[in-house]
Amino acid sequence: MNIIISNSGDKPIYEQITDQIKNMIMNGQLKEGMPLPSMRTLAKELRISVITTKRAYEELERDGFIVTMVGKGSFVRAADLRLVREEKLKQIESLLTEAVRVAGTSGIERGEVVEMLYLVYGDEEISNPKQG
Repeated sequence: MNIIISNSGDKPIYEQITDQIKNMIMNGQLKEGMPLPSMRTLAKELRISVITTKRAYEELERDGFIVTMVGKGSFVRAADLRLVREEKLKQIESLLTEAVRVAGTSGIERGEVVEMLYLVYGDEEISNPKQG
């Protein structure tokens, strides 16, 4: 499993693992029923604590992305389209929040950001974006 861990960021390691595994599931790299590496194996590969991989797997199971069977291991669950959609919405919200933060610190007006969004979507006509 190709997971990249960064020690220089603010995001905890277990979150980096869960985010990357969620993305692999949502992008179809990991398919329903595929086994995940054992917690010990993943910890050894990433050179991190088993406690960290355990927390990541617990989060993935809690969020409905994997199922763990005692004595057999952890497996990718069947995709719940609502769950996938919710994850994508959270991702978009995070990116838009960052865009708004950058716009605010750069003196870029709301209307300009809305116009950019329409342009990115390819809509030629902008229906009265609010200024401010």
